[in-house]
Amino acid sequence: MFVTSHSHVTDPALANRLWTLYETAYLHMADQSPSHEMLFREEFDDSLREPTNRIWVLWDDDAPVAMGLIATDIAHTRYLSRNFFDGRFPDHARRGAIHYIMLLVVHPVYAARGAIIRIAREVLQREAADGALLVFDAPEVHQAGPGGGFAEMMDRAAKAFVGEAPVHHLGTSYYFAVDLAAIGEVDASEPAGIPARQHR
Repeated sequence: MFVTSHSHVTDPALANRLWTLYETAYLHMADQSPSHEMLFREEFDDSLREPTNRIWVLWDDDAPVAMGLIATDIAHTRYLSRNFFDGRFPDHARRGAIHYIMLLVVHPVYAARGAIIRIAREVLQREAADGALLVFDAPEVHQAGPGGGFAEMMDRAAKAFVGEAPVHHLGTSYYFAVDLAAIGEVDASEPAGIPARQHR
Protein backbone atom coordinates (compact mmCIF):
# COMPACT_ATOMS: atom_id res chain seq x y z
CA MET A 1 0.00 0.00 0.00
CA PHE A 2 1.15 3.56 -0.68
CA VAL A 3 -0.10 7.11 -0.11
CA THR A 4 -0.43 9.90 -2.66
CA SER A 5 -1.16 13.56 -1.95
CA HIS A 6 -3.27 15.83 -4.12
CA SER A 7 -4.72 19.30 -4.40
CA HIS A 8 -7.10 20.82 -6.96
CA VAL A 9 -8.30 17.45 -8.29
CA THR A 10 -10.03 18.04 -11.63
CA ASP A 11 -9.61 14.60 -13.24
CA PRO A 12 -13.16 13.19 -13.51
CA ALA A 13 -11.94 9.57 -13.44
CA LEU A 14 -10.07 10.09 -10.17
CA ALA A 15 -12.98 12.07 -8.71
CA ASN A 16 -15.36 9.20 -9.57
CA ARG A 17 -13.12 6.62 -7.93
CA LEU A 18 -12.78 8.73 -4.78
CA TRP A 19 -16.55 9.31 -4.68
CA THR A 20 -17.15 5.55 -4.87
CA LEU A 21 -14.77 5.03 -1.93
CA TYR A 22 -16.45 7.85 0.01
CA GLU A 23 -19.96 6.48 -0.60
CA THR A 24 -18.91 2.95 0.37
CA ALA A 25 -17.22 4.15 3.56
CA TYR A 26 -20.28 6.13 4.67
CA LEU A 27 -22.91 3.54 3.73
CA HIS A 28 -23.01 2.04 7.24
CA MET A 29 -23.65 5.52 8.74
CA ALA A 30 -26.92 6.09 6.90
CA ASP A 31 -29.08 4.62 9.68
CA GLN A 32 -26.82 5.39 12.66
CA SER A 33 -26.88 9.19 12.86
CA PRO A 34 -29.72 11.73 12.61
CA SER A 35 -27.32 13.97 10.72
CA HIS A 36 -26.66 13.45 7.01
CA GLU A 37 -22.94 12.99 7.53
CA MET A 38 -22.07 12.75 3.84
CA LEU A 39 -21.34 15.58 1.49
CA PHE A 40 -23.55 15.75 -1.56
CA ARG A 41 -21.75 14.80 -4.78
CA GLU A 42 -21.50 18.41 -5.95
CA GLU A 43 -20.02 19.45 -2.56
CA PHE A 44 -17.59 16.54 -2.73
CA ASP A 45 -16.40 17.49 -6.21
CA ASP A 46 -16.09 21.16 -5.17
CA SER A 47 -13.99 20.08 -2.19
CA LEU A 48 -11.69 18.05 -4.43
CA ARG A 49 -11.27 21.01 -6.82
CA GLU A 50 -10.68 23.60 -4.07
CA PRO A 51 -6.94 24.47 -4.34
CA THR A 52 -6.57 25.25 -0.62
CA ASN A 53 -7.65 21.72 0.35
CA ARG A 54 -5.16 18.92 0.90
CA ILE A 55 -6.10 15.40 -0.10
CA TRP A 56 -4.38 12.15 0.79
CA VAL A 57 -5.30 8.80 -0.76
CA LEU A 58 -4.15 5.37 0.41
CA TRP A 59 -3.96 2.87 -2.42
CA ASP A 60 -3.86 -0.91 -2.46
CA ASP A 61 -2.33 -1.55 -5.85
CA ASP A 62 -4.59 0.58 -8.10
CA ALA A 63 -7.60 0.77 -5.74
CA PRO A 64 -8.18 3.76 -3.43
CA VAL A 65 -8.94 2.31 0.03
CA ALA A 66 -8.74 5.34 2.35
CA MET A 67 -8.86 9.10 1.96
CA GLY A 68 -8.36 12.22 4.04
CA LEU A 69 -9.27 15.78 3.07
CA ILE A 70 -8.09 18.81 5.06
CA ALA A 71 -9.42 22.32 4.50
CA THR A 72 -6.56 24.74 5.12
CA ASP A 73 -8.81 27.79 4.76
CA ILE A 74 -11.95 27.45 6.87
CA ALA A 75 -13.49 30.41 5.05
CA HIS A 76 -14.01 27.99 2.15
CA THR A 77 -16.14 25.62 4.24
CA ARG A 78 -19.64 26.04 5.64
CA TYR A 79 -18.91 23.92 8.69
CA LEU A 80 -16.87 26.10 11.05
CA SER A 81 -17.40 29.55 12.54
CA ARG A 82 -14.46 31.76 11.71
CA ASN A 83 -15.42 34.19 14.52
CA PHE A 84 -15.28 31.36 17.08
CA PHE A 85 -11.76 30.35 16.10
CA ASP A 86 -10.49 33.91 15.60
CA GLY A 87 -11.56 34.69 19.17
CA ARG A 88 -10.30 31.54 20.86
CA PHE A 89 -7.17 30.78 18.83
CA PRO A 90 -5.98 34.20 17.61
CA ASP A 91 -2.37 33.16 17.01
CA HIS A 92 -3.40 30.26 14.77
CA ALA A 93 -5.92 32.50 13.02
CA ARG A 94 -3.27 35.18 12.31
CA ARG A 95 -1.01 32.54 10.79
CA GLY A 96 -3.79 31.01 8.70
CA ALA A 97 -3.16 27.77 10.57
CA ILE A 98 -6.69 26.71 11.52
CA HIS A 99 -7.30 23.61 9.44
CA TYR A 100 -10.29 21.28 9.36
CA ILE A 101 -10.53 17.55 8.72
CA MET A 102 -13.48 17.61 6.34
CA LEU A 103 -13.37 13.89 5.82
CA LEU A 104 -11.36 10.84 6.77
CA VAL A 105 -12.78 7.64 5.31
CA VAL A 106 -11.70 4.03 5.00
CA HIS A 107 -13.18 1.27 2.88
CA PRO A 108 -14.82 -1.18 5.34
CA VAL A 109 -12.68 -4.08 4.09
CA TYR A 110 -9.53 -2.15 5.07
CA ALA A 111 -10.74 -0.69 8.37
CA ALA A 112 -9.08 -3.43 10.43
CA ARG A 113 -5.85 -3.28 8.44
CA GLY A 114 -4.54 -0.02 9.86
CA ALA A 115 -5.57 2.07 6.84
CA ILE A 116 -6.77 5.00 8.95
CA ILE A 117 -3.44 5.07 10.78
CA ARG A 118 -1.53 5.17 7.49
CA ILE A 119 -3.54 8.21 6.40
CA ALA A 120 -3.39 9.82 9.87
CA ARG A 121 0.41 9.60 9.88
CA GLU A 122 0.67 11.50 6.58
CA VAL A 123 -1.91 14.11 7.63
CA LEU A 124 -0.47 14.73 11.10
CA GLN A 125 3.11 15.06 9.92
CA ARG A 126 2.14 17.63 7.28
CA GLU A 127 -0.14 19.55 9.64
CA ALA A 128 2.46 19.54 12.44
CA ALA A 129 4.95 21.11 10.04
CA ASP A 130 2.49 24.02 9.74
CA GLY A 131 1.87 24.23 13.49
CA ALA A 132 -1.82 23.90 12.67
CA LEU A 133 -4.81 23.77 14.95
CA LEU A 134 -6.36 20.69 13.34
CA VAL A 135 -10.11 20.76 13.98
CA PHE A 136 -12.28 17.67 13.61
CA ASP A 137 -15.76 16.56 14.53
CA ALA A 138 -17.37 13.15 14.90
CA PRO A 139 -20.94 11.86 15.17
CA GLU A 140 -22.02 10.10 18.36
CA VAL A 141 -21.56 6.70 16.76
CA HIS A 142 -17.80 7.44 16.67
CA GLN A 143 -17.64 9.75 19.70
CA ALA A 144 -20.07 9.02 22.54
CA GLY A 145 -18.65 11.76 24.80
CA PRO A 146 -15.68 14.12 25.18
CA GLY A 147 -13.34 11.19 25.92
CA GLY A 148 -12.53 8.03 24.03
CA GLY A 149 -13.64 7.39 20.47
CA PHE A 150 -12.16 9.25 17.53
CA ALA A 151 -10.69 11.95 19.80
CA GLU A 152 -8.65 9.34 21.65
CA MET A 153 -7.50 7.81 18.38
CA MET A 154 -6.31 11.24 17.20
CA ASP A 155 -4.58 11.84 20.54
CA ARG A 156 -2.72 8.51 20.27
CA ALA A 157 -1.86 9.06 16.61
CA ALA A 158 -0.46 12.54 17.33
CA LYS A 159 1.71 11.15 20.15
CA ALA A 160 2.94 8.32 17.93
CA PHE A 161 3.73 10.36 14.81
CA VAL A 162 4.48 13.96 15.80
CA GLY A 163 4.60 14.31 19.60
CA GLU A 164 2.27 15.04 22.46
CA ALA A 165 -0.25 17.77 21.66
CA PRO A 166 -3.41 18.71 23.57
CA VAL A 167 -6.79 17.67 22.17
CA HIS A 168 -9.33 20.40 23.04
CA HIS A 169 -13.04 19.59 23.36
CA LEU A 170 -14.64 22.59 21.63
CA GLY A 171 -18.34 21.86 21.90
CA THR A 172 -21.13 19.33 21.50
CA SER A 173 -24.33 19.28 19.45
CA TYR A 174 -27.48 17.35 20.34
CA TYR A 175 -30.46 16.48 18.18
CA PHE A 176 -34.00 16.58 19.58
CA ALA A 177 -37.42 16.17 17.99
CA VAL A 178 -40.88 17.24 19.14
CA ASP A 179 -43.27 14.44 18.12
CA LEU A 180 -46.41 16.44 17.33
CA ALA A 181 -48.17 13.32 16.09
CA ALA A 182 -48.08 11.98 19.65
CA ILE A 183 -49.93 14.88 21.31
CA GLY A 184 -51.83 13.56 24.32
CA GLU A 185 -49.93 10.25 24.42
CA VAL A 186 -47.37 11.33 27.04
CA ASP A 187 -47.45 12.95 30.47
CA ALA A 188 -46.96 16.64 29.63
CA SER A 189 -45.43 17.31 33.07
CA GLU A 190 -42.35 15.22 32.21
CA PRO A 191 -41.33 15.45 28.54
CA ALA A 192 -39.94 12.16 27.32
CA GLY A 193 -36.20 11.98 26.86
CA ILE A 194 -35.33 15.38 28.40
CA PRO A 195 -33.65 15.27 31.81
CA ALA A 196 -35.48 17.33 34.48
CA ARG A 197 -32.46 19.57 35.08
CA GLN A 198 -32.81 20.98 31.55
CA HIS A 199 -36.38 22.22 32.07
CA ARG A 200 -36.94 25.92 32.42
